[in-house]
Amino acid sequence: MSNQKIAPKIVCFGEVLWDLFPEGKKLGGAPFNVACTLHQLGAEVILISRIGKDELGNQLLNEIEIRGITTTFVQYDKNYATGTVEVKLDQSGSASYHITKNVAWDFIEAFEKEITQVIHSDAFIFGSLIERGVSVKALDCCLEKANFIVFDVNLRPPHYNIRQLRERMNAAHFIKFNEEELQEIGNALGSFSNQMKDQIKFISEETQTQHVCVTRGANGALFYTQGRWIDHSGYSVNVKDTVGAGDSFLATLIYGFLSGIDPKEALDLACAMGALVAQSEGANPIISSTELSAFIKSHKNL
Repeated sequence: MSNQKIAPKIVCFGEVLWDLFPEGKKLGGAPFNVACTLHQLGAEVILISRIGKDELGNQLLNEIEIRGITTTFVQYDKNYATGTVEVKLDQSGSASYHITKNVAWDFIEAFEKEITQVIHSDAFIFGSLIERGVSVKALDCCLEKANFIVFDVNLRPPHYNIRQLRERMNAAHFIKFNEEELQEIGNALGSFSNQMKDQIKFISEETQTQHVCVTRGANGALFYTQGRWIDHSGYSVNVKDTVGAGDSFLATLIYGFLSGIDPKEALDLACAMGALVAQSEGANPIISSTELSAFIKSHKNL
């Protein structure tokens, strides 16, 4: 990945917030988690989000700057508070979420400067949670100008409906699901098979999307790209928590994809990054490309 001469420019649109764990708060929000990993890998990252004019917002802005991501496109909101999510972990480290409603990131706007960044980017990444608020108007404006649309399906009941999901999948060039999301959406759209490959191909054909990837937790991922199947069995690690693992996976896969890396190698890198995050605390631990390569090498030698 170090041979990439021109770093891809990628816009991440949506929520940036505080994940409230029992032991304290950690920076999160799927688009921010994706942006963090992309930045660590060397991409030029534009984060479009919104925070409140409050202490949590100031702390959040400071943390984003420390990570080296520009805050130029993180908007301030005078009326709504910075977003928070209560995170609960089960014994296996799997997370459940209670997402505070009517917070700043529900009211993102698309100004000329944001649209300009979208026009001049290589990819535009967004998740389904942003659909719940006024931000969807800004999302529509951005999607009209985006060159390569990556839709990160991130089902958080009750913040989605099938009609909206179908519209976004139709617009996307690349869709990422987990197993449960694939099953739920495939069945809702009329797929009669419970086999993963059948579900993926069905959605690819229904939405005219050439690139579909499904994560399977500890069992890796399955990637369908332009008629080619790529399967990865995953990496075995001791899971601390799964928060952000799917986001880091997606960021790494998209970075490799845009950098011209063979899809099989890109998927390997993505599975490794997801595993590294899962064995770490919080959604966005700092993991360098060197650490990523060393992790893969160590597991290949087992």
